Amino acid sequence: MMLHIPAVLSPDEVLRFREKLAGADWVDGRRTVGYQGALVKRNRQLPEDAPVSLELGTLVEHALKRSGLYFSAALPLRTSPILFNRYDSAAQDHYGFHVDGAMRGIAAAPGWMRTDLSATLFLSEPESYEGGELTVSDTYGQHEVKLPAGDMILYPSTSLHGVADVVKGVRIGAFFWIQSMIRYDHQRTMLYELDQAIQALRAKHGESPQTLTLSNHYHNLLREWSQV
Repeated sequence: MMLHIPAVLSPDEVLRFREKLAGADWVDGRRTVGYQGALVKRNRQLPEDAPVSLELGTLVEHALKRSGLYFSAALPLRTSPILFNRYDSAAQDHYGFHVDGAMRGIAAAPGWMRTDLSATLFLSEPESYEGGELTVSDTYGQHEVKLPAGDMILYPSTSLHGVADVVKGVRIGAFFWIQSMIRYDHQRTMLYELDQAIQALRAKHGESPQTLTLSNHYHNLLREWSQV
């Protein structure tokens, strides 16, 4: 399931992020990928331990906690550190089709996390650059994504994906990975759709025996399927 999550950051927050990132010290993005990714990746990133990266990453984490839609769709168990990237038309930046690694180590925590979901949070307004679409390929074809600043796209990490050439302007964004409580995408999708239906029924009719029954099924499925 791909899901557009609007307004993760407010316009004021986006402006603050862009001001902070304007003077950041960007490095070659190939430093953070393996052999296959390095062959097709051309962009700049902030070092994970850079003070501005840590500061803004914490703000993104707080913003995600405000989003009930994000929690409903991702059911996050573990989240990677928030990273920031920059695609500049002057450097002909792009990222060819690739697959994200199944496991990621986290410097601040022992062990590994499984990458079930990938997320891109757009920080540049779409009219400020040309190209730079996130393209996700799945069994239904290729989907091009270019969202307003502050909006986020969530999609399965199992998907082949890439970023088209930026031919004018600069594209800045944040990205990260999620290990979900629910490992399999089809199960997460069913739980998400059930949760959204329950919320819609409650908003329209209030609490009822029917919404209580559906909520019971939702939580029992979550118990049965969760990897926690």
